Amino acid sequence: MTMKETIPSSQQDTVYMAEAIQLAWQGLYTTEPNPRVGCVLVKDGKIVGRGWHQKAGEGHAEVNAIRDAGDLAKGATAYVSLEPCSHFGKTGPCANALITAGVTRVVAAMKDPNPEVSGSGFELLHKAGIQVESGLLEAQAKALNIGFIKRMTQNRPFVRIKMATSVDGRTAMASGESQWITGPHARADVQRLRARSSAVISGIETVLHDNAALTVRANELGLDNADEVAQRQPLRVILDSDARIPADARLFTQTGPVLLVVSAKASVSDTLVRLSNVSIFRLPAESKRSVDCVLVELSRLGCNEVLVEAGAGVAGSFIQQNCWDELVVYMAPKLMGSAARPLANLPLTQMSEVKDLALKDMRIIGDDLRITYHPADTI
Repeated sequence: MTMKETIPSSQQDTVYMAEAIQLAWQGLYTTEPNPRVGCVLVKDGKIVGRGWHQKAGEGHAEVNAIRDAGDLAKGATAYVSLEPCSHFGKTGPCANALITAGVTRVVAAMKDPNPEVSGSGFELLHKAGIQVESGLLEAQAKALNIGFIKRMTQNRPFVRIKMATSVDGRTAMASGESQWITGPHARADVQRLRARSSAVISGIETVLHDNAALTVRANELGLDNADEVAQRQPLRVILDSDARIPADARLFTQTGPVLLVVSAKASVSDTLVRLSNVSIFRLPAESKRSVDCVLVELSRLGCNEVLVEAGAGVAGSFIQQNCWDELVVYMAPKLMGSAARPLANLPLTQMSEVKDLALKDMRIIGDDLRITYHPADTI
């Protein structure tokens, strides 16, 4: 039997759902690979319990809200930013927890895109006699989990490309020198982009030239819980088709896993293979869309959001192969000259080939300007 969900519309429902979504945002940096979820329990017009999913492997939002409410959960309405799960993972089904707690109504912002759940959590609640409604503030709830949704529905992570540029569109001097184009506030903002990402992707040229660690640095995050956030380091993915990376590269000495992406025939040194924090992914020999192959693998590994921090060549590859969802440009009040390197290598020769962008957001970060774009054809 297919259950018909109704969308609640009262002002109070909207207020409580908004709070559940705000709670969910507190898990921005810590829930990977799980979705960010918040829950509010309301009884007799008062909030009696609050919870959010804080870390993968620990209690989900509904369980934490029930624990917060105690006996007051019985007879309450649960406002949750995502359909309660119905399957056993590292924790038990949240739908069952709500049933056991005795809630009488569940309002969800959206259906879970996970095929293992999608609709079945609602069905469990419905069969238990609980009133179920969904769709309230759905757009805001989707914004919470853009990467999780894309991974579940398209088998790809959400791809965010970060670029730092001068006003004249240059990212490095002709020699490759680029530290620092932007100021400390913009660099801290980039650290927060890294922290929310499952993986950071860069190219071998960037590693060879800058010897970058590509880690999240607690002292630059500007967050109250910076030390906790920095404990979960993103997977660092290096596109290195010929396996040229030296075994003493700085990124190997830093905490956190590394994935080297090499060609099918690349000769990888025994020293690299023996490094405990390094995995090797070989591209299929016949592949003409290497970037897409990498994204499929990252999806398989549970990556929801990935951040591309690379030079013009790698950035251009992602754009040319239409493998990006968001472009974040930090523009510094500098002029670097016509000999300096461009934002992306794009071999475009006619106006008909131009890539149109849709502006999503623009704001001042310190002395720099942060401009966020989406592909125009996705808006």
